[in-house]
Amino acid sequence: MEKYIIEGGRPLYGEVEIQSAKNAVLPLLAASILTDEKIVLHKCPKISDVINMVGILGELGCKAEFVGDSLSIESADAANHEIPAALAKEIRSSVFMLGSVVSRFKKAKIAYPGGCDIGLRPIDLHLKGLRRLGVSVVEDGGYIECSCDKIIGSEIVLDCPSVGATENSILAAALGEGRTVIRNAAKEPEIVDLQNFINAMGGKINGAGTAEIVIDGVKKLHGVEYTPISDRIEAGTFLIACAMCGGEIELKNAGKENIAALLHKLCEISCKITAVNDKIYIESGRRISPKLIETSPYPGFPTDLQAPMMALACICEGSTVIVENLFETRFKHIPELIRMGADITVRGRTAFIRGVKALHGADVVAGDLRGGAALTLAAISAEGFSTVADLSFIDRGYSDFEYKLRALGARIRRVRI
Repeated sequence: MEKYIIEGGRPLYGEVEIQSAKNAVLPLLAASILTDEKIVLHKCPKISDVINMVGILGELGCKAEFVGDSLSIESADAANHEIPAALAKEIRSSVFMLGSVVSRFKKAKIAYPGGCDIGLRPIDLHLKGLRRLGVSVVEDGGYIECSCDKIIGSEIVLDCPSVGATENSILAAALGEGRTVIRNAAKEPEIVDLQNFINAMGGKINGAGTAEIVIDGVKKLHGVEYTPISDRIEAGTFLIACAMCGGEIELKNAGKENIAALLHKLCEISCKITAVNDKIYIESGRRISPKLIETSPYPGFPTDLQAPMMALACICEGSTVIVENLFETRFKHIPELIRMGADITVRGRTAFIRGVKALHGADVVAGDLRGGAALTLAAISAEGFSTVADLSFIDRGYSDFEYKLRALGARIRRVRI
């Protein structure tokens, strides 16, 4: 196990380049198996979730290799349709492999996926979508086994706009026969990126970013070089870090369109923000309570920024109410923030935060990815020394997190326990 040792209380100044989006790269890796030609993903972050997905591709018979920050994948020799339990349990996004693997091999076997424990994330919508496409699905002994003679286009109506179910249905239908229509689809930018990626490979998909997506199956997809969209959650994390610590920073490779909900909240608490092309400039101002934050599907306030935003609310003037509408156990960071002097009361999925003048250093432990990032931001803004333990969670989504913070002026280092 590793931990951060942090001396807080220093403002942040400088520039930081935002990585390609974790939640975009992972389904693109799943999509790479849909072709037997070479795929190259540029600006690919070397986070643990990506490394685990590369491991899964290797088990399937693909060859994947990093050259600098570009990842090349060759799937011509892929032959295995089983995803090992040890790898599947490490990463939630392993479930994306179902649609692409069954599409290519007409069968797939996977253990139930793992990932951060942030609440119930049932995969029944994924399986319903596959069944609508003519796939037989059997759940037995902790495994999911899928098989079909062919993928047949159909209408899929999702009970709720699930990002994963939308993406899995796209992956399965891209090489199917006929037309598939997904209704009540999720609208996240990462789904648009998946559409653009598959279309760059020769696919025929329209409507991503809206509630209705139309996929006309093609017989073959070809190789492509592609740069995924930037990570809106990493961008948001650094913007919140500046708002908490004070100072001025510029984000490169960070489009404003995908984080409009956060930018609105930061302006509300008096941060000065300027966005031009793919750059966002923030100057921290007086921290006034953002009053109310409710997480919701895109384009609403993202659940992945709820924990960092709560850390910010802890040191704002006045009181804030945060409602977590998507995941029922995404408040694991609250007891740790309280150890640092935060004043928070929880009732169900609602947190009531009364701002304090400053947080103080403490020894805290990350309980999930975004909660770990929030505790790191709390520590770099707090008075005194802190430690943040169990960095394996943070490493799932942030590449070189401590180096980027240190380049901005934070005093943070990683040590083995």
